[in-house]
Amino acid sequence: MPELAPLVASTLAAYYEETRDKLHEWVDPLTTEQIWRKPYPYGNSIGHLILHLTGNLNHYIGAKIAQTGYVRNRPLEFSDTSEAPKEQVLANFDRTIDMVAATIRAQPAAGLLEPYSDLTEPGADTRFAAFLRMAAHAYHHVGQIIYLSKEVSRT
Repeated sequence: MPELAPLVASTLAAYYEETRDKLHEWVDPLTTEQIWRKPYPYGNSIGHLILHLTGNLNHYIGAKIAQTGYVRNRPLEFSDTSEAPKEQVLANFDRTIDMVAATIRAQPAAGLLEPYSDLTEPGADTRFAAFLRMAAHAYHHVGQIIYLSKEVSRT
């Protein structure tokens, strides 16, 4: 089954890149002010969701698999008040997706089956499970970003 590993890795990496592209499709037309606006008194802004995705992927894949040394501050992903420029937030996200895709593509044939452990993600016990779960998590938030993009564009 070693021939399956490169196909899985290639497909997973491409999925992360497609997720990045979908996020850009909805966020690129917005202004910095719009990405930080919360259209509802509850929930998150687009900017905070992008910070969250960046932190999530840097933690679960960067720090845990790629050994980047990233140290996560999850609460700040939702509470940062700096309202960084949209271009900076997106550039950080894009670098993170590049790191994720490169990490996936660099996996040796048995690499996807290597054990994975993080107390906050007990359902991921292999690298493959971590990559898959983080891909699903990312697209879940991209769905929210699509909705929020429509809302902030109306106001």
